[in-house]
Amino acid sequence: MELDLIDVQFDLRSIRPRELEEAFEDPFAVRFLPDNDRSDGANRFYALGRTVADRYLFFAFWTDGKTTRVVAARDMAESERKFYERKYAEFR
Repeated sequence: MELDLIDVQFDLRSIRPRELEEAFEDPFAVRFLPDNDRSDGANRFYALGRTVADRYLFFAFWTDGKTTRVVAARDMAESERKFYERKYAEFR
């Protein structure tokens, strides 16, 4: 998978590309079904993932199977983190 981080709408100094890669590779990441009510016809996916340094990230992205373009990324809100932790506990 290749990450496309050109012209992103978030600060790459606050969320490093390596952190995004780690969150994508998180085996316990929670991925949501695509948002298909978009007028442009593109499918946008949402995910919750954790980095190696235990940073919890929410990100929105689209993919064609080869390239993944991150549309938005931020630290998880408290409710999202609780949801992630609950799902993580189910796998352990």
